[in-house]
Amino acid sequence: MPDIIERSIKTFILSAMDPNEIKAIIESGMSNVIVNVDGDGTHFDALIVSTEFEGKSLIERHKLVYSVLGDAMKERIHALSLKTFTPEQ
Repeated sequence: MPDIIERSIKTFILSAMDPNEIKAIIESGMSNVIVNVDGDGTHFDALIVSTEFEGKSLIERHKLVYSVLGDAMKERIHALSLKTFTPEQ
């Protein structure tokens, strides 16, 4: 049984993300963007300002960020709180 626990802990550690990694993914996937991400490895808060959000609803903005994050959003990020703005906001 301890072997299973040890493997679970190793898997968690290897899958945890650094906020800077999320920031880099968003910056590389969006143009004209300012990003700030804080978090503990699985739970994150992101503030994102981009011209790509212009004319988009809040849900459309969040879907855009989720699509940029791709598999990381599905596999490595447990919770992500987004604050998305256009430069004019």
